[in-house]
Amino acid sequence: MVAAGVGGILSLFAVWHLENARSGLSIETLSVGSTPVTVYRQKDVTSAPAIVITHGFAGSRQLMEAYSLTLAQAGYVVAAFDFKGHGRNPVPMSGDVEAIDGTTRLLMNEIGAVTDVALGLPGVDGQVALLGHSMASDIIVRQAMEDRRVRAVVAISMFSEAVTATEPKNLLIISGEWEAGLRRDGLKNLRLAEGSASEGETVGNPAEDNGRRAVVAPHVEHVGVLYSQTALEETRTWLDAVFQRSSTGAVSATGGWILLLLAGLVVLAWPLSKLLPANDPEPPAIRLGVFLSAVLVPAVITPAVLSLFETRFLPVLVADYLAVHMLVYGVLSIAILAWYGVRIGRIAWLSALAFAVYGIFVFGGALDRYVASFMPVGDRLPIIGAIAIGAIATMTADSLATEAGRAWFFRVILARGCFLVSLAAAVALDFERLFFLIMIIPIILLYFILFGLMGGWVGRRTHSPGATGLALGLILAWSLGVSFPLFSAT
Repeated sequence: MVAAGVGGILSLFAVWHLENARSGLSIETLSVGSTPVTVYRQKDVTSAPAIVITHGFAGSRQLMEAYSLTLAQAGYVVAAFDFKGHGRNPVPMSGDVEAIDGTTRLLMNEIGAVTDVALGLPGVDGQVALLGHSMASDIIVRQAMEDRRVRAVVAISMFSEAVTATEPKNLLIISGEWEAGLRRDGLKNLRLAEGSASEGETVGNPAEDNGRRAVVAPHVEHVGVLYSQTALEETRTWLDAVFQRSSTGAVSATGGWILLLLAGLVVLAWPLSKLLPANDPEPPAIRLGVFLSAVLVPAVITPAVLSLFETRFLPVLVADYLAVHMLVYGVLSIAILAWYGVRIGRIAWLSALAFAVYGIFVFGGALDRYVASFMPVGDRLPIIGAIAIGAIATMTADSLATEAGRAWFFRVILARGCFLVSLAAAVALDFERLFFLIMIIPIILLYFILFGLMGGWVGRRTHSPGATGLALGLILAWSLGVSFPLFSAT
């Protein structure tokens, strides 16, 4: 009861703060062609610049919401959207991802179309700025250099080879303290305008369209920079200097409240798992030698064998390879365990369903509202189904190897570490084709930390590796299926 109370209170307290960050704002969704756009504005705004906000690779509008809310509370009209292939945009990315006139050009055109609509929104005064993170930083730089309506650019975690000594005008570069390479790139681009400039120094005058500044958000990395108080304040101050405004309103550094909400939902899962029906008696422990064979052999064989085969069959970047990798890895591990007499046993279907629903719709619902797109468009459902075949195999093997959550902690770490190492080995063997897997590995690691913990509670209650593996596999497939960008070669 204590855990249920703590989890519930933490979750409700966090939700109250997260919803309060939206107070006083009008938030509505519209479409620009196929592109879904969310417009944030104060209800009584009559004359303000528009800010078009863009996300990075595998991101979505929700991931940028701290900036959207902060700037809307400051009186700007904000239009945040999902790039093609991302979030709830049903149209895949296309073109040559390595050519400026390929995918980059198509995404620039998408920004241009959203900018056209943003400038026509009621209350917009005819001025506009672009803000983007990571992948989008290069795209907004190039778009601003072509679209003379753009008065300012805020590039977060920026990498771009397009910047010159004078273009784009009024460029603010924000890097996380722990993004060493991107910090160097940001400083290099600052010094194109003034060779001796330092981080935190403003070059030129934003009010005269020749300003440039590079700043560091302390104690954050590539994702944390999106919730940094420093980064949010610097953004608002920079745009105020460009548009000669004096803004007030709350800075919506929502990252801490999001973490509190997720922690509350994880804590709440513990007492909820106690409500599940108990299953058969505990299965016997797995000998160390058997365990090591089941996690080490697939980690070596899977990437080596798959490097010999073509695995492109899904309209999603590298998800097809990952699905096959998980299937082969899981089947090998299950087969080795079965050879030594370790069986899946009876599956607690009701417990599997309850855990999957909690992970996808309760925990996932919170992610979708406050963190990143987690509810898929229809075209993603077959992709989730295809990934689920491999994900269920791998997570069932994981649940068997870790004795449905009863194994010693070092075995859990080793089992999941071997799987991550096998993915890293796959990237190393075919870096050009599987490069984008590097960006997905942190998602899988976070999944193991959060859902792996909850899965352990369910497994220890039900004694059913099959139920835990089935639910964890479905949750993992859903998480990956909504994260990977849709991509079409045509």
